[in-house]
Amino acid sequence: MRGRVPSRPAAMSALCDPPGAASPPRPPLSAQELGQEVKAFLSGVDPVHGTKLSPKEHARCALLLLRSLPPARHAALEHLRSVFDEQVCAHLLERENGGGTAASATASSAGLGVGVGGRAAASGLEEVVQEVQRALAEFVRANPKAWAPVVSAWSIDLMGQLSSKYAGRHGVPHASSLNELLQLWMSCKATRTLMEIYTQCLSAMIGGCPDACVDALLDTSVQHSPHFDWVVAHIGSSFPNTIINRVLSCGLKDFCAHGAAPGDLLFPAAADKRVPKIASVVGILGHLASRHSGSIKQELLRMFHESLGPTRDQHQKAAVPFLLQLAVMSPALLGTISSELVDSLKPNVLNQLHQHFASLPREDLENMVSIVVHLICQTSAGAYRILQFLVNTAMPASVITPPGLTLHDGVREACDRVIQLLLLNLQKLVYNRGGPGLADSPPRPVPFLDALKAHVRELCVETLRLERKRFLWQHQLLGLLAVYSAPHCATDALFFLLTLARTQEELALATQLYAVLSSCLVDLLPATVKTCVCQIHAGRLPEPQIAQLFRNLALVVQWEGGEGGPAAMGVQLGAVVARHLHDFGQLLLHRSPEVAEAACLLLSVCPLPRAVPPAHLLAAVRAAVHQFFAVLRRQNPANLCYSGRLLARLSAVSPAAAKAVLQQLVEGALRGGNAELFGGSAEKTGEEEAGREGSGGDVSLLDVNRRFTAAVNFSGGVWSVFHAGVIGRGLKPASGTGERAPEELAHNAQTFLSLLLRCCRGGRSGETSPDLSVAGINPEAAKAVAAALVESVCPEAAGGELAWPPEEQARGTVERDLRICRRFRDHPLLFPLLRLVAAGRPALCYCSVLLRGLLASLMAYWEACRESRTAGSPWHLQASCSLVACMAEGSLLPPVLGNMHEIFHQLAPFEVHLLLLSVWDYLRDNSPLPQKFTFQAERGVFLRDFSRDGDVGKHLAVLHSVLHKNIHRLGLLAGRFRP
Repeated sequence: MRGRVPSRPAAMSALCDPPGAASPPRPPLSAQELGQEVKAFLSGVDPVHGTKLSPKEHARCALLLLRSLPPARHAALEHLRSVFDEQVCAHLLERENGGGTAASATASSAGLGVGVGGRAAASGLEEVVQEVQRALAEFVRANPKAWAPVVSAWSIDLMGQLSSKYAGRHGVPHASSLNELLQLWMSCKATRTLMEIYTQCLSAMIGGCPDACVDALLDTSVQHSPHFDWVVAHIGSSFPNTIINRVLSCGLKDFCAHGAAPGDLLFPAAADKRVPKIASVVGILGHLASRHSGSIKQELLRMFHESLGPTRDQHQKAAVPFLLQLAVMSPALLGTISSELVDSLKPNVLNQLHQHFASLPREDLENMVSIVVHLICQTSAGAYRILQFLVNTAMPASVITPPGLTLHDGVREACDRVIQLLLLNLQKLVYNRGGPGLADSPPRPVPFLDALKAHVRELCVETLRLERKRFLWQHQLLGLLAVYSAPHCATDALFFLLTLARTQEELALATQLYAVLSSCLVDLLPATVKTCVCQIHAGRLPEPQIAQLFRNLALVVQWEGGEGGPAAMGVQLGAVVARHLHDFGQLLLHRSPEVAEAACLLLSVCPLPRAVPPAHLLAAVRAAVHQFFAVLRRQNPANLCYSGRLLARLSAVSPAAAKAVLQQLVEGALRGGNAELFGGSAEKTGEEEAGREGSGGDVSLLDVNRRFTAAVNFSGGVWSVFHAGVIGRGLKPASGTGERAPEELAHNAQTFLSLLLRCCRGGRSGETSPDLSVAGINPEAAKAVAAALVESVCPEAAGGELAWPPEEQARGTVERDLRICRRFRDHPLLFPLLRLVAAGRPALCYCSVLLRGLLASLMAYWEACRESRTAGSPWHLQASCSLVACMAEGSLLPPVLGNMHEIFHQLAPFEVHLLLLSVWDYLRDNSPLPQKFTFQAERGVFLRDFSRDGDVGKHLAVLHSVLHKNIHRLGLLAGRFRP
């Protein structure tokens, strides 16, 4: 049997029996038989029959030699490549032709050896491929240590060649379409078989040393990427932990084998040439990162920490440079590990790193630091955490050392160096970007700064701590981030610094940042103030921070300094804030007194524009007046000063603004709630409210009807007792000033009148003399005060005739006169206001209706008074004196008649009545009209020439008679009453 060559079918069938089949052991071939098989394999001709071997028989011959003749192993495997190649080609032709028989003709014309009857030929090739898989699987199972490296290298290399060869074939997806490519090749019998062969080899070697299989994978990936990526993706998904671990291990060994020293790091272009396998390592890990990022992260960290251990191998010393090189070449790997790596850098690890690299040459260390800085600039994952780690580590050691392991000084110095180089590198990247033109590509992004955009507030908070080096680094970084992400980050950074600063030293950081940014960013301050307004209106700031922001803005506006210093920002900031008068003016009505006072402070130091929309101006005036009375009620001198300054500035904007301020102030001072501040009565009667249309109070229709109908007056009845108080609680509190001291009332009145005087003078703060007799007041402003007085006290007579009415007409206004007198009695502030109006001649003429009503009521009172002396009616005495004095100061009375109030306190009531009657007669004959005043340009005042009004003597007869009667007491004053 051994001497005879077995027939071809018998020999082939013996080889193709499935492993483990129940058949007798196969005897080994004799030397003659092996020779014949080698001759047949090399010539492709059957030595027995002399016919050409079919591809199927030729492949089986190769398999026979592969098993029986070890030296022919490589030749046999090389021949089997063509079998797989033909099967792949037939599979692709079948796909291109929709599975028809046309594939045979195409294959024959291409010389691919598929033969006639293409589908049958393809089926035969698939059968041979199955036989090859069974044979190689039996070899690997029988002796994995000898066969697995050879078979895995052969199969993985063949898959790489086939993938690259047919990559451009019609119907083959592009390499970027990884899922479609994987689906195509795994549907092909040949490539699927090769994948299964390699998977079996890798599985057999996992328990021992799979480096040979992984090396083959890396080598093929280097040659055939990216067409080979589908193989990497499939194998990595099948053996993720093994592939990741061994790929990193093999990559590190290759990194060391090519002479890469611990400090010798290369950028991607040079690394591919110097260390060929590192690109494949990056590619394989990149494919696995989407689904197995956790395993990759774990393996990278393990490699890092093992490299610092005392029992590390020689090649592990280069693990840190190797990991840095991977990070340089793969941003995805950098993002995967960066944040966790920073968390693991505890003091002991940092000290080990310092000891590990302490012996390296300076040039290698500088190269490594440069790579670290480059990586930080290119990382976006955990950027803020990395920054905090660097800053915290680089901070000088505290005097009080916390318990635990301390950092080596070299570690602090290294981090300090990294931060300085990082800031320098970021500065180059930011300022060298430039603005893209229409035809230019957009500037290259800086991932580190992109990731810090969301942490502007945290950076500002850290900067404002003013901790030695830390705040300088972070302040510089804020400037770079602001320029890089202008305008949003620039305005946000300034906004947060202005909002969160609590001291002048902290606030100076905002002005310094503005000095840096203003040179390269335009309209920065307007955008910043707009951001402030938007944040406030959106309700994103708590009330204390709003108040702090306003105080800081006001402080910047008031700062003085040299050119380019804080004053440069302050001048511009004041002008910008003034443009938002309407927005900030609304905050004067804020529910929080702190916010309202801070807004008042800010507006009081800003130069208001001359052109303000009337609606905005009127709203700001109303809010400022409300704020003034609120601060006056809280008795805060500093805030009262700011409120008064704001109103004075508003009055200086325009004549219309001055009129609005004066009107609002007068009306506000006489309202119920504010009237108490000046000793006025807070209680309003129905009659008063009915006459005060537009004053903001409720008007009682019943009270109005009672005034004009014959309603019965039940005053003095039982209902009056009921309305006098509440049962069980006693009488109602007396209206007026029972709760305020006279000193407080006097101070409030003086403050109010001083402010009113400043507003009448157009906001000139240097002229605040309370002596109204010598104060120069703008007549138009005094006229506005007069109009506001008439509107507040007697609105139904506003705009009436100024001429003094005859006796018959005066009798018809008794009720109105009594109401005017009651208002003056309830509001002590009215007489000082009349005096202020009188100082602005001829403005008092416009208060004629008030003067008539008050004079008529006082005359009626003194006529009916049965007291022996005027001292028994102190208010009426004081009112009579003040009224005559005001009319004399306003030049409505000649000097002789104007001095008669000096003797009222020494006369009897009827005598006072006679003297007031003389005043009435004079005013009836010489009505208080503005036309009787002339303007003297050289003195800048209005004066009245009483000589034009005729002889005054006839109106002095009563006065002289009273003096003569009381000569024993008034003789010394007689000279003052001679014309």
